[in-house]
Amino acid sequence: MIGAILGDIIGSPYEFDMGDKTKDFPLFSKHSMFTDDTVMTAAVADAFLKVTPDTSNEYIKQTIIRAMREYGSRYPHAGYGARFSWWLTADTPQPYNSYGNGSAMRVSSVAWLFNDLNTVREAARLSAEVTHNHPEGIKGAEATASAIYLARTGHSKEYIREYIETEFDYVLNRTCDEIRPEYHHVESCMETVPEAITAFLEGDNFEDVIRTAVSLGGDCDTLTAIAGSIAEGFYGVPSRMKYECYSRLPSDLRMVLVAFEAKRDNIHLIYSKDIESYLEDGFILVSGETVLIKDCSPCGEYLASRGVLLLEGCNSAMDLYYPTREKPLRIIFDDNNSSITEMFRLIRKCGYRIFDAT
Repeated sequence: MIGAILGDIIGSPYEFDMGDKTKDFPLFSKHSMFTDDTVMTAAVADAFLKVTPDTSNEYIKQTIIRAMREYGSRYPHAGYGARFSWWLTADTPQPYNSYGNGSAMRVSSVAWLFNDLNTVREAARLSAEVTHNHPEGIKGAEATASAIYLARTGHSKEYIREYIETEFDYVLNRTCDEIRPEYHHVESCMETVPEAITAFLEGDNFEDVIRTAVSLGGDCDTLTAIAGSIAEGFYGVPSRMKYECYSRLPSDLRMVLVAFEAKRDNIHLIYSKDIESYLEDGFILVSGETVLIKDCSPCGEYLASRGVLLLEGCNSAMDLYYPTREKPLRIIFDDNNSSITEMFRLIRKCGYRIFDAT
């Protein structure tokens, strides 16, 4: 999911064919910002976090509709298309037979929240059908989710290519060099999803996939969001880029991302106001590449030996590790309850020190 959001943020300055069709560009600038792609990615994730395995398909779809309209109302100027803008405010929102690429750019979370391919495809279909009920709109969502799922479960790029070509009849035999010269801004699944998958297939690492996708031009934020979502599953995301992502999101979207990652990683969430009791109970505090360790803690020394270091400012979430637990708890920072300054005060009070591996 963070791969899709990063793709959106990095691709946003180059949307509407505003780039130079090159891989040589600054990843982040003052013009790099989230758009409707991120807002709806968060909305779909939030909806699926609220349902259970025995929830009916109709209830799932209604939950998705409510979430998308709620987040759309919070961010009314995020860059939605005309028909989707109408849908967001309609008295009785109905699907409008769209085959636009919006169904594919918002689907990434389902590929991580479910653990078999058939269920992933079913969830992708449901997420698309509330608006994009044209067969091509549904296909774009299913193909994207399938590619993410296969990437994150260890399948090779050649297997992913063959699966997508066989199951969805997408043509993936062109290279990016062949696509790039004539490619232009287009917002259909049919002319965005195959190109995004091709950028993933050609990229050498997460950042290279992002740069390759941006270099194609076209509907750049959406194409790069789709490519980035697949690349995350295959390569993971560099920590420095994760930090950039978190730092560019408002608190509500950041919290959805945190909750999604906690659900994905089987982490129990607690709120920052409860942190002191956990610290006093001997937990070890970790945030991304940050470790705050109790003096003379063997477990903390082990983590430090693995190159864990402090990155100040990553205060959207922190994990608590206890030596006898295989899975951590995760602290959620509530803007009304705790700041990073208060966090450090509590850490010092409870006898912790900050270990910087550098």
